This record gives sequence, structure tokens and C-alpha cells, in this order.
Amino acid sequence: MTQRSHTTTAVLIIGVLFFLFGFVTWINGPLISYLKIVCELNSGAEPFYVTFAFYIAYFVTALPMAWVLGKTGMKRGMMYGLFTMALGALLFIPAAQGRSYGMFLGGLFIIGTGLSLLQTASNPYITVVGPIESAAARISVMGICNKMAGVIAPFALGALLLADADTLQADLRTLQGDALAARLDELASRIMMPYAVMAGALVLLGLFVRFSPLPELDPEVDAPGVATDGRGILSFPNLVLGVVALFFYVGVEVMAGDTITVYGQEIGLPLGEAKHLTSYTMMGMVAGYIIGIIAIPRFISQSKALAASAVLGVVFTVAATQLNGYASVMCIALLGLANALVWPAIWPLAIDGLGRHTKTGSALLIMAIAGGALLPLVYGQLAGEPGIGHQQAYWMMVPCYLFILWYGVKGHKKKAW
Repeated sequence: MTQRSHTTTAVLIIGVLFFLFGFVTWINGPLISYLKIVCELNSGAEPFYVTFAFYIAYFVTALPMAWVLGKTGMKRGMMYGLFTMALGALLFIPAAQGRSYGMFLGGLFIIGTGLSLLQTASNPYITVVGPIESAAARISVMGICNKMAGVIAPFALGALLLADADTLQADLRTLQGDALAARLDELASRIMMPYAVMAGALVLLGLFVRFSPLPELDPEVDAPGVATDGRGILSFPNLVLGVVALFFYVGVEVMAGDTITVYGQEIGLPLGEAKHLTSYTMMGMVAGYIIGIIAIPRFISQSKALAASAVLGVVFTVAATQLNGYASVMCIALLGLANALVWPAIWPLAIDGLGRHTKTGSALLIMAIAGGALLPLVYGQLAGEPGIGHQQAYWMMVPCYLFILWYGVKGHKKKAW
């Protein structure tokens, strides 16, 4: 098979996987509001343990998953990742039956573990399957697949779980005791069928990937700039600083996508409208990815795209803290546009020149996804403070974007400490 055929096949099949990543990831936004009701959670940081359980799995399991990939190869590893996600989805059934927040979080952690294995394989794979200078454009294609799923998922899950959201909230305010418990049990049961179907689809997709014509590449062999000088993994500043930049990026990306529903409710939007807000953020990201596919590297370099994205992030964040009502919410949604090109740009800049360290470097970058676990919790804690609130808590995103800006302008150029 020619290199061009390798690339085309990889883009098609990995694109399907990235659509799946997006669907599973971005249902967390409406899931936060849903579990807040079902499990009777408070309004502070507690609902954001949904994002913590999901994203902390990347930090805990990324290095072990890199070891697994070394034993299984890319295709089998992707299959096992999909099977692991199916187990996590099935755990939602007993969690719903008992309305157990802890069990829901356990299911999310298992799903995140499966995604950790998939992402550790697929991101370096799509980076090295073609020319490195166009890697950001290929990852942007993956991003469109991912975020189109992110547009669809909140609408789909919202329709299944919270179709009667405003009536439901009005009813719950009037119920007590056994009547309230029965209403919450009925609401919890709505999640069982969607996650059972998801589990079955994940198993079938795992089998498809295993027996697909996806070429078996080894990123440590196929990556350019093979390291032969005995350097350790932490001796590459572009990687280490890239891990920090990615940590901040995933944190602000998850905040833009998953806190916007709660923020919308806090400023007075009805849940029936607020439950769709995550989709607006994803629409912004899709638009950004399309720009990336057209512009990188034809009109703008990966590093300049990264710097421009960070500047937009600062502008929209500051605007969100200063404007009122719906305009402020839309600025958070527009962060999707600012965030779109950050992941595609950081990844190739960070692994450039790692050679035999590529798998380990990729695992470290996957660990940086823990930013999506920790920063939303910090946001939730700040938002719960009477003197700060949900709107002003978004100021914490500004230093994150400033570091990303520095990495895009200067940090990625450092090849030695």
C-alpha cells in the first residue's frame, strides 16, 4: 500500500474513532445538569466531579496504556480501548437503578480509561501517517469529526434525558418524600437504554477496527527526527512545555464546553434552553477546524495558528466577564472558535524530534488531559464563592491562554534546556 493510501485509510478510520471520542466526551455537559438533578447534588463544585472522574482517568492510565500499546500494537490496542469503554457504559445501568453518583463516576472513569488507550494510539498515529508539516491539518480533520459529534451529542442526550426539563424542575419543587424519590427514579431510568445501546455499538466498532485495513504503523519508527543521542524524555523542552500548555488548554476547553450549561442556568436561562449550550461551543470549534484545514500550512504555520488562538481566547474570556446575560454566554460559546486549533497545533510541535521517545511523549501529552479534570473543579469552587460567582470565576482562564500564547511564540522552539 502506498503512503497516500496509508494516509487516506487512516484518516477515514481514525475519523470514525474521533467522532466517537467527541460523542462520548461532550455528552458530559448535559450529563452534569442531569446528574445534578437525579443525584440531588449541590450547586458548588460537586457536579463537576463528572468532568474530574472522566478526565483524571487520562492522567492515571496514560503511561500504563502506552505500555499496553507496546504489547498489543495499535489496532489491537484500539479494540481493547473500545471494549473498555463499553464496560464503563454498562456500569451506568446499575448506577441508574441505585441513583448512585459514585457508581456513575466509576463508569465515567472506566470510559475515560478506554479513551486514554484510544487517544494514546490515535493521536501520534494520525500525526506521523503523513508529512509532519501538515499534521495540524490532519488533526483538524479529526477535530471536525470530534466536534461534529460534540454538536450532536448534547442535543441527542438532552432530548432523551431532559426533553421535559422545565416542567420537570417545576414538578420537583412541589414533590417530597416517596413521590419525589419515585419521580427521580423515573428520571434516572431514562439513561439506561442509551448507554446500553452505546455499549453494544462500542463492541461492534472495536471488532471493526481490529479487522479493518487500517495500516499498522509504529510512531517511534515512522516519526521524523529519531533521537539517537541517548537523551531522556524530559530533556526535550518542546515536549515538557507542550505538556503544560496542553494541560491548560484541555482545562479551558472543558470549561467552555461543560460549564456553559450551568452558567446559563445561573444567569436565568431555562434548563430547556441551557441544555443545548454545549452544542454552540462545539459549533465554534467546528468552524475553527475548518479554518485550520484551509489555512495550515498553506497560509499560516502551526505555531502562528496557536498564538492567534490564544489571543482570541483572552479576548473572549475577558468579554465574557464584562458583558451581561446572553452576550456573556455567547462569549463562552465563542471560546470554541478560539480553542479549535490549539490541540492540533500543540501536538505536532510537542512531539517534533522525539523519535524513539514518541510513544512515551504521547502518553505524557495524554496525561495532560487531566487539566480537564482539575481546572473545572477550581472553577466550580470559585463560582461557589459569594464574592466571585460563576461569571467572574472565568478570569482563571486568562493566565492559561497567556501560557499557551508564550508556547506558540517561543516555548516550542526550545530544543534543549
